[in-house]
Amino acid sequence: MDNNKKLPLDGVIVIDLGQVYQGPYAGFLMAQAGATVIKVEPPNGEPVRHRARISKGNAVPFAMLNANKRNISLNLKSPDGVRVLKELASKADVLIENYAPGVLDRLGVGYAALSAVNPRLIYGSATGYGLSGPSRDNLAMDLTIQAVSGIMSVTGFADGPPVKAGPAITDFISGVHLYAGILTALYDREKSGRGRLVEIAMVETVYPAMASNLADVFNRKAAAPRTGNRHGGLAEAPYNVYPASDGYVAIISVNESHWTGLTRAMGRPELADDIRFKTVLDRLKHIDLTDQIVSDWSSQLARDEITELCRVNRVPCAAVRDLREVTEDKHLHARGMLREIAHPEYGDILVHRSPLVLHDTATPEYVPSARLGQHNGEVLSEYLGLSSSEIDELRRSGAIAQQ
Repeated sequence: MDNNKKLPLDGVIVIDLGQVYQGPYAGFLMAQAGATVIKVEPPNGEPVRHRARISKGNAVPFAMLNANKRNISLNLKSPDGVRVLKELASKADVLIENYAPGVLDRLGVGYAALSAVNPRLIYGSATGYGLSGPSRDNLAMDLTIQAVSGIMSVTGFADGPPVKAGPAITDFISGVHLYAGILTALYDREKSGRGRLVEIAMVETVYPAMASNLADVFNRKAAAPRTGNRHGGLAEAPYNVYPASDGYVAIISVNESHWTGLTRAMGRPELADDIRFKTVLDRLKHIDLTDQIVSDWSSQLARDEITELCRVNRVPCAAVRDLREVTEDKHLHARGMLREIAHPEYGDILVHRSPLVLHDTATPEYVPSARLGQHNGEVLSEYLGLSSSEIDELRRSGAIAQQ
């Protein structure tokens, strides 16, 4: 790390009660920005940690999202565990949690209880449907939010069933919104001196992503169709995934210069003046023929040949890559987004940095995810001033896990 520069969140103390992906990702972004993040897990660990029992590969997501965090194990069903968390909250700037509504309130460590001991605390709460409203108490996971939010209804092909998006998209979109909300509240606290409750609802964070797909709802009060790989609102053409001799490529035209560039790439510049394809409205009227012309051309060439022709002619295009190819991407490795580390528990694994690149700041040192309760003694001694005997007593009482 450059000792002459500090990371933006240096000095910010975060208690991360996050589980699975959503909360932990917000905590990861804060840790990578320089905050001291103390991850608090139940005595048996959080669910993703348990995936190590299946395979090393299944354990890597835990390592990915919990790097640069200190780790303590705390039993919040224990009076002593509740007391310790309250004492930590009194020293903290931020608390992150993505439990179901009311769970932490019932344990005595909800927003009301913790803001009473620390009025400057930013309490970030992420739930499926929010802390109010008739659906508040519905159970929520990424899959169910994809279903209820409409994502699945517009994913797939018209003659097939609804399909979930491949990645855990609602978990991560909401994790980014949680991070943004917390940072907004921290900025406001610099002026007001007050903390606040920040809440995000997964179903609300993904609604704006349906902007294109909502066209039919707004135009005809009809359900949006599944359009496969075509534009969600059927407002652009060509816009699709096309066959190559060695796989597939995605090609998109969103202005007329893209279309004319594509006609040059295909060696058919005369199509730019063909009345069937001259404007986007013309191409949409003849969308099947437009796609067939592009497919006939692309299927004769390899992905690299297609992408190079499109690059030269300024047409948005990319090969459809599998995840093995992505993990080996020279660009991502050259920028430092991806790198291999020797993890103390999982061996050699591939991890990522924060996608937020803050120029002219220190470069964060990468610290592998910690063992369950690895920093119990350090954190309780450093922040609460507890002695070794007091920490041992917490272990005996079951407030913290044995190491």
